[in-house]
Amino acid sequence: MAIVNVSDQSFGQEVEQSGTVLVDFWAPWCGPCKMIAPVLEQIDGEVGSQMKIVKLNVDDNPDTAGRFGVMSIPTLIVFKDGQPVDKLVGFQPKEALMAALGKHL
Repeated sequence: MAIVNVSDQSFGQEVEQSGTVLVDFWAPWCGPCKMIAPVLEQIDGEVGSQMKIVKLNVDDNPDTAGRFGVMSIPTLIVFKDGQPVDKLVGFQPKEALMAALGKHL
């Protein structure tokens, strides 16, 4: 699957009405967000059939970021059946992300 950009308006349909979803809360000016983007692309290539990955720009969509208590970026939140079940804050290397995500696949 390809990584999808979501907004405050599409978040419910794309995330809360889906199975297992990893949401990347990011902003274009964030250095660590730029570093994690290619890692997420690799992960999507490996587990995209089991877990949907979406990106939400916190500058353009402050309501959703605030709703889930995103205070720093990048923040990655795993949702299962519409509910947040795990949260990772800051840049994570691929191995650490795969280990954290593995328990949700």
